[in-house]
Amino acid sequence: MPMQTHTRLRPPDGLRRRLRAAAGLLTDNRSMQQLILLRWIAVFGQLLVIGMIHVWAGISLPLHTMLSIAGGQALFNVFSVYYWRQHSDVSERALLLSFLTDVAALTAQLYLSGGLANPFMLLYLLQIVLAAVLLQPRSGWLVTLVSFACMAALAVWHGPIELPANPAAGLANPYVQGLLLCFVLVAGLLVVFIGRIGSILRERDARLAGLRQRAAEEEHIVRMGLLASGAAHELGTPLSTLAVILGDWQHLPHFTSDPELLHDVSEMQTQVLRCKAIVTGILHSAGETRAESPHEMSLSECIDEMVDIWRRSRLPHLLSFDNRINTDLAIIADTGLQQMLFNVMDNAMEASPRWLSLEAECVEDMLVLQVSDNGPGFRADMLERLGKPFQSSKDVPGRGLGLFLSFNVARAFGGSIHASNKPAGGARVTITLPLHALTADADPYDD
Repeated sequence: MPMQTHTRLRPPDGLRRRLRAAAGLLTDNRSMQQLILLRWIAVFGQLLVIGMIHVWAGISLPLHTMLSIAGGQALFNVFSVYYWRQHSDVSERALLLSFLTDVAALTAQLYLSGGLANPFMLLYLLQIVLAAVLLQPRSGWLVTLVSFACMAALAVWHGPIELPANPAAGLANPYVQGLLLCFVLVAGLLVVFIGRIGSILRERDARLAGLRQRAAEEEHIVRMGLLASGAAHELGTPLSTLAVILGDWQHLPHFTSDPELLHDVSEMQTQVLRCKAIVTGILHSAGETRAESPHEMSLSECIDEMVDIWRRSRLPHLLSFDNRINTDLAIIADTGLQQMLFNVMDNAMEASPRWLSLEAECVEDMLVLQVSDNGPGFRADMLERLGKPFQSSKDVPGRGLGLFLSFNVARAFGGSIHASNKPAGGARVTITLPLHALTADADPYDD
């Protein structure tokens, strides 16, 4: 009899939404880290420029107020570092607030140090460009409008300091020197940070492409599940009819008088009943999110029972099974876990019908199942495409779904499957699953 199992499903659309949201949050978190780094550069740059102007240029600046603004930015940055280490869900609103804070601090410093005559007004462009890259268009336009409003305000209110600006004097004029210095600073920062942000966005796009592929594979699995459920419904009636007919045949004199023929009929009925059990298991699992009274067993017992079921149903010539699991971790047997292992072992038996092996052990916090055979091994092109649907070494249309499903089940548990060819011949498939995903309280499809 099949072991008591349960299935745990989630709709692919929900998976797609969760994974896309996770990708977006990770990108926004890294973007916030770039803004924090830029703010540190701004704080130290302000201190350096204030010192140069006050000491070397001999211009009397309101040092107390300007240093207080720089100190406020530093405190805001310290708070940001601490806060975003505790909270990874950086939102668009948080990024916008960070930009507006920087624009406000820049405006205050410019007001206290010459207004529009201060060549460092070009730093507004740095904020606008970065906002256009990191924020949604609406937020980017908001940063642009606020920056323009701040520049207009500086044109109306000049501040307490008037700086001499005479561009016609050429490089000898301090305004021109400051303008060139600011241009080099803005250009350098844009090259560095736009390059880093571009790398982050490219990684996000690659991650989203992988998520789209995974969502498509999940939808493919759902379609196959619907087909399997429909086929199970259709097969139930003819299998029941065959079981009844074969049961009646066993009592007919024609069969009871011939032991060999009676044995064949009995074997046929056994196989039909096995098919009925498989169909019943499919119908029982379809749509069931979790058994009401799940049967717990130790990890070692679960692997032993699955291997025993596989042995009795496949009758391999020789299966070498080595169970080295030394933990009594309680788990709930999952149909996906059983089917994943059976698919890998069935493929190994087809390639090497006279011998295959299964080794099970726990390495640190991972369950490692290794299936080996003495067959011809995987072709090089197959190793590159393993885990994709309809990739089979048998070149038969419609084949190649077994490993595809196995790869997806392993991924759902947070694990992986690795296939390779043995140096002496044959293939080896290693299934690695985290132990915490197999426990009674775990659900690999949880949000």
